[in-house]
Amino acid sequence: MQNTSLIVNEIILSIQGEGTRAGAPCVLVRLTGCNLDCSWCDTLGARTEGDEMSIDDILAYVGRLGCGLVELTGGEPLYQDGARALIEAFCDAGFETLLETNGSLDISQIDRRVVRIVDFKCPSSGQSEQILWSNVEQLRDTDEVKFVIASRDDYEFAQNTVAKHSLTDRCTVIFSPACGYV
Repeated sequence: MQNTSLIVNEIILSIQGEGTRAGAPCVLVRLTGCNLDCSWCDTLGARTEGDEMSIDDILAYVGRLGCGLVELTGGEPLYQDGARALIEAFCDAGFETLLETNGSLDISQIDRRVVRIVDFKCPSSGQSEQILWSNVEQLRDTDEVKFVIASRDDYEFAQNTVAKHSLTDRCTVIFSPACGYV
């Protein structure tokens, strides 16, 4: 029994919309709270809205949805102390587990069974100075790095970052377009 509680914004059965698993059925578990204030955030409700749920209740709810792929996202899921315990619980329960994180918090202690999708913030987000660059050394070939690109400056930032840190030698790199935010 896991008594740890988290604030959950939503749990939905969806279709993975980005990354290497695009098109696959996926349960999105969106936690409440974020430490950044991105200019083009598309989940503003995840900053403050949500309900408290125990890890056991989250697992039971996700299990009833009948999908083997689960993504923990936010806001910023690592912003809540219980996120690591939830990640481990998903893995222990046999779920293929993805973590989508904004790249500003340490990923070194994340369960090695998890695919970590690290969103390196480009300049138009207004948060590119918040990237925790030590996360680059933690990336594995099973992980993904994502750049949300809304301008030419973002594209050049992403290109330079990929080259400077040899990201294509470390993991999958994804450029994801954003329109109408700049």
